[in-house]
Amino acid sequence: MPNEEKKLKNKSILLGVTGGIAAYKALEIVSSLKKLGAEVDVIMTESATEFVQPLSFRSLSHNPVIVDMFTEPKQWNVKHISLAEKADLCLIAPATANIIGKVANGIADDMLSTTVMATNAPVLLAPAMNCNMYDNPILQQNLTKLKELDYQLIEPDAGYLACGTEGKGRLPAPDEIVNELIKRLTKGLELTDQRILITAGGTQEPIDPVRFIGNHSSGKMGYTVAKEAARRGAEVTLVTAPTALQTPVGVESIQVQTAQQMYERVMELQAEQDIIIKAAAVADYRPQKIAENKIKKDDSDLVIKLERNPDILAELGNRKEEKLLVGFAAESEDLIANAEEKLERKNLDLILANDITADDAGFGTDTNRGIIISRTDREELPTLPKEEVASRLLDRITNLLERRGEQNGD
Repeated sequence: MPNEEKKLKNKSILLGVTGGIAAYKALEIVSSLKKLGAEVDVIMTESATEFVQPLSFRSLSHNPVIVDMFTEPKQWNVKHISLAEKADLCLIAPATANIIGKVANGIADDMLSTTVMATNAPVLLAPAMNCNMYDNPILQQNLTKLKELDYQLIEPDAGYLACGTEGKGRLPAPDEIVNELIKRLTKGLELTDQRILITAGGTQEPIDPVRFIGNHSSGKMGYTVAKEAARRGAEVTLVTAPTALQTPVGVESIQVQTAQQMYERVMELQAEQDIIIKAAAVADYRPQKIAENKIKKDDSDLVIKLERNPDILAELGNRKEEKLLVGFAAESEDLIANAEEKLERKNLDLILANDITADDAGFGTDTNRGIIISRTDREELPTLPKEEVASRLLDRITNLLERRGEQNGD
């Protein structure tokens, strides 16, 4: 991280260090944050001081290190309140099972847990412990509870642990943690000046004036992505098939019904976009002929001949140029294989694949889970609210944009 990059200038970070062997890694976190221009205050638990001396953190942070809640303050204030109000973000790294249990259950019996209780800033925890402790159902219940309360977590790494075992529980590298802080502290307007076209909903292919061929898509995922993209500063155009959803604030909505109509509007708009996200469930086929009048029931079977609709995503892949192109894969079998084949065949940068046979994912639900697949890696998403899935997807898009900028020397 170059010293001249003051990405965190004027940002105040409260670092809580607890009693785990990984406490020494927190020294590098402080050093990196200072180089990035951040103001850093450190609170250590008593146990943490058995691993690293407070003097080391004071030397790197250039601020007093707080350990004892009842130490005479250097100036008059209620220290846990002043630090809680000052912080733009509170990071606990390493976060032991003990501090996780305290925060999850509202226990405030030392300076760190009391300050966390008093802050309105986002709290980010980086768990680090023995793999069996991490897998303990009580610890996992506490983590689930914290997620539901909007606390943020950095997943531990898997590998060789200090206790001599191997498994999940290792604190990630300090650079990874610092990058997470940068992402969260600068999050808000990362997509300013980006023009994003998003498709949503399920298309309807008329059979006659009354009936149509459709699918179960509610449009929730596409609308949620549009809402989050607009919140991050993007200029968002939503091309939507019929839904019961309200257009998100700050989003331009274009209503269509059929796959052909969606194809035409998307092709009209695609050249001026920076990013295109195809979340709509588009019918692959349409009736070859649409009856002018309602088809009346009689004693015979009804045969409807279908013809192919245009493949919007494939055409966008052919015209892609420098745009970022993101697709969705709703699959009922061979999830990864089908998604990777679609990524390659349609010239995508990212694809979000989900299993539509799962009760907590896919059409009509408020949650989703799946796998974000890129050209180089995969990110598996657990069951999450669609708002969080949209946020994770846009984080990946932002990372791709940043990588392109670095490659182009911007």
